[in-house]
Amino acid sequence: MAPVGWINDPNGFVYFQGEYHLFYQHYPYDSQWGPMHWGHAKSKDLIHWQELPVALAPDQVYDKDGCFSGSAIEKDGLLYLFYTGHVVEKGVTYQTQCLAISTDGIHFEKSANNPVIDAQNLGDKGDIHDFRDPKVIQHDEAYYMVVATKTASDEGRILMYRSADLLTWDFYSILLQGNKDQGIMWECPDLFHLDGQDVLILSPIQIKQAGLEYQNISSTMACLGQMNWQTGELKVETFHEMDFGFDFYAPQTTLDAKNRRVMIAWMQMWDRNMPTHELGHHWAGSMTLPRELHVREGRLIQKPVSDYYRELEYLYGFENISVEAKPVTFHKLIKDNTYLHLVVDLSQTASFEIHFAKSKNEGIIYSYDATTSEFSLSREKSGYQITGKEAQPLNKRRVKVPLIDNQLVLEVFRDTSSVEVFINGLATMTSTFYEIEKGEDISFVASEKAVIGSFEVGRVKISD
Repeated sequence: MAPVGWINDPNGFVYFQGEYHLFYQHYPYDSQWGPMHWGHAKSKDLIHWQELPVALAPDQVYDKDGCFSGSAIEKDGLLYLFYTGHVVEKGVTYQTQCLAISTDGIHFEKSANNPVIDAQNLGDKGDIHDFRDPKVIQHDEAYYMVVATKTASDEGRILMYRSADLLTWDFYSILLQGNKDQGIMWECPDLFHLDGQDVLILSPIQIKQAGLEYQNISSTMACLGQMNWQTGELKVETFHEMDFGFDFYAPQTTLDAKNRRVMIAWMQMWDRNMPTHELGHHWAGSMTLPRELHVREGRLIQKPVSDYYRELEYLYGFENISVEAKPVTFHKLIKDNTYLHLVVDLSQTASFEIHFAKSKNEGIIYSYDATTSEFSLSREKSGYQITGKEAQPLNKRRVKVPLIDNQLVLEVFRDTSSVEVFINGLATMTSTFYEIEKGEDISFVASEKAVIGSFEVGRVKISD
């Protein structure tokens, strides 16, 4: 979380000069969205972060109303930030792609040639009023930029530009275009190669619901396939929603020092009320834990970066707990900083439920239905109500996840106002919640008999 103010999309996530740098969309003067700056933090281990001065502020004619999202790349010992210059003239938005360069990763100078991609470079390939979020990558000897825009009929479109030096850019291709069911605009594209597949992740606005997928008004989608670098087109073989919670948007990845593909997302959602703003806490928005990505059976799989396990302090451990219709409750185990690992045998029951951070009247509810293989997360009875622009109130979501040898394996990272849930190594659910009553209990109940084989509770060690 930022020390104060509003944050949204992660920007410029990069490993540079021995440290991870994470920039983010930031309005430092209020806990609601305003003219965007680039906030900045750095870390040596992805766990302990140091706040740095604002890296970019809207102070030029081409970015006077906001330095919107973008990315970072290193070249010849310099750090290049690419971002969208946002300008509003007489109520009409114009967006172009801009560049700032740094020798130390902290102080940045905007290019005298900004914008490096403007309406002339865009031509009729997209909409200059919705043209944003450049992600720059290197392939072979060239640099490529993927940028989000849309068609004249409001379909998402990702464009690709090419450069030899990061300074001069030429249009290369339409990388991918969506259809009417896939949202009115795509945002925050990121293209990378992983485990033999080419992967494009993006964030569709107002994507149409499809079964259990895409129930938030805006969402994230992973498109997996094969890239044709000669034509600049991605042939998509499979695509799916990336996270089945309520608060996961605009993910961005980097290749880290260990050659891992690591991702961070904004842990919030557009068009929702923000209790921290409404309560006068002077901050809004946060980032997910860094997650390592892999491709498995045509799906993009997420897991916590392994570095976290070295920082875990295990506090309690239990084994072979039998759970039936009468709740089994453990008191005062769930704190603001809690790690939970749970392995449950569900071979003898149709349903299993966990009441997490439970108080007298509140709590997050996780449940598994063995008849449908669906895991659900509910924040319906957890603190301040969070509402959005979805057609129906949305505070419970489900995801289909098969058991492993009749077992449910859960990892939960709980911070003060968020939970990140990893389910059988196959799916994730990310959610914020803002308690009214402090809840520290955890309770288990099953329709028949479930056996908790192992139940561990710990916390991430935090230096004073």
